[in-house]
Amino acid sequence: MNPSSDVNTQIALAYDHVGIRVSNRQEAMTFYERLGFTETYRIPEGEANEMITSAGVRINLIFNAAKVKDRKNLLLDETIKRPGITHPAFIIHDINEFQNWLLKAGIKVTEGPKKLGPRRIALFIRDPDGNVLEFNQLLSEETNHETI
Repeated sequence: MNPSSDVNTQIALAYDHVGIRVSNRQEAMTFYERLGFTETYRIPEGEANEMITSAGVRINLIFNAAKVKDRKNLLLDETIKRPGITHPAFIIHDINEFQNWLLKAGIKVTEGPKKLGPRRIALFIRDPDGNVLEFNQLLSEETNHETI
C-alpha cells in the first residue's frame, strides 16, 4: 500500500445540512419554522424536505419516524450510550435574547445557558420528537475571561 494514497485530498470544504428524523410532518414544520427555517424543497421520494434560514443554514426534516409515546431520545436518554449523532449545534448572536424568546414561545430550555469551553455559551432545547438542538453564542477574546 502506498502511504501517500492514504491521505484524502478532497477534505470537507463546508457543512451543508443535517437530517433530523421526525414523526409528525406538520408539528415538526411548525416548530422549525418558529426557529426561523423555511421549506425550500420537498423531496417526495425520500419523505423529506430541505429547510433554510435567512442566513443560509440548512436542515432536512425526514418524515418517516415512528410515533412513540414517551419520545425518549435513544442516543441521549438511555443508560447505554449508543454511537450516533446526538445533536446539531447552531450559532446565534445573543443567547440571552434567544432564551427570552424561547420562554415567550413556550419552548422549554433543557440545559443552559452555560459556558462550554473558552469559545461559546450553549443552550439546549428539544423538538417535539425529543431531538436535541444546541444553540451557541460564540465568545470573543475579551469575553472569554468573563463568566455567564
